[in-house]
Amino acid sequence: MKEANTAIKESSADQPSLQVLTFLLDHEIYGTDISQIQEVLEYIKVTPVPRTPDFMLGVINLRGHVVPVVDLRRQFEMEVSEPTVDTCIVIVEIMVDDESTSMGLLADGVKEVVELEARSITPAPRIGSRIDTKFISGMCEHEDSLIIILNLSKIFSSDEISEVMDSVSSKAAKSIETDSDDSE
Repeated sequence: MKEANTAIKESSADQPSLQVLTFLLDHEIYGTDISQIQEVLEYIKVTPVPRTPDFMLGVINLRGHVVPVVDLRRQFEMEVSEPTVDTCIVIVEIMVDDESTSMGLLADGVKEVVELEARSITPAPRIGSRIDTKFISGMCEHEDSLIIILNLSKIFSSDEISEVMDSVSSKAAKSIETDSDDSE
């Protein structure tokens, strides 16, 4: 999978636009390349997993697969809020150790898929050392709103993703053991 920055740069040469799924976090509009989106789910109960990073809410069962769900508000050090009727889980595909894996991102709500002209996407501004912009692929003005385009592969460090995936693997193994114990 290509880095989102690379995809944006290449799209300006090859294509006039980039399709982005937009969603809300703390009244701000964020987006990510539609090619990384698997599906959007209504908010469902997330099962907590002990001894996981603060940003990991837990796991959900998605058609027999255990999928970790992370709270971007926590990762971005925003105020945490209670789920509402608009809260949803965006299932994305990310690369972990050269392997594609699914992960859920908790969002305040999904807006729409928009088509952005590649030339209208600007790099994240350098605001100083207080704000980390490494996970931002770019920004774009769209219909009087600013969309912050996220680079999903840079939101979490490889150590954080590995820790989440290890927790999920152990939760899945325990779930399988419990299922086999119940069937005896």
